[in-house]
Amino acid sequence: MDQQPVFNAPGVVVWLLMAFFAVHLLLWGVLPAGESEWLVVALAFIPARIFGGAGDLPGGHVAALTSFVTYQFVHGNLPHLIVNSAWCLAFGSPIARRMDAWRFLIFFVLCGVAGALLYLAVNGDARVLMVGASGAISGLMGAAFRFVFRNVRDAGASGPSNTARTPLLSLAETLRDRRILAVIVGWTVLNVLLAQVPGLSEAAGIAWEAHLGGFYAGLFLYGFFDGPALLAGDAASAE
Repeated sequence: MDQQPVFNAPGVVVWLLMAFFAVHLLLWGVLPAGESEWLVVALAFIPARIFGGAGDLPGGHVAALTSFVTYQFVHGNLPHLIVNSAWCLAFGSPIARRMDAWRFLIFFVLCGVAGALLYLAVNGDARVLMVGASGAISGLMGAAFRFVFRNVRDAGASGPSNTARTPLLSLAETLRDRRILAVIVGWTVLNVLLAQVPGLSEAAGIAWEAHLGGFYAGLFLYGFFDGPALLAGDAASAE
């Protein structure tokens, strides 16, 4: 049985976490307060930019495009950064072991963009800032559902095997698995409930829209990125 060492995180995940911490250090430890605030707004995702307000905000019209990506590397405080980093390490590592670094980064950013798009669809032209990698990390979680449940099921008495070699479930198989469906429904309901409690998601700094947008993007699109599936030409797993 080929198992991965617990703390042997893939290099691309380590570099991604270093980027998170470097941006945080720059914003909250190096730049003066005024410059830091300007840069945070320039990097953050703000729905109002897309609806004609870009000219009035730091970053201008360029940020209307770049903020779909840049917001993922900004975190509001140290606890926010640490929690997201821990979840990124947990879900990013098994995903990164199944593909090359560039495909992993493209997939990560794509899930974050999907999170921003749902946030935009729900909030319209709101002049609110969204920062953090939780949408992209939720996409990694959704992607992991396509193989980790099979890995546990097939492990038997020998224990879990190397997830990098676990066959990918097709989308149809994924949506027929009662365990996976239960977790998907639970994650969706939890985030929807957050939206129903007045002020809770804002007070906790939780962008539930980004969570769901990123999660479903990861769940549905991962088959097109998975290394073993692409190398084996398994069209079914890319459904």
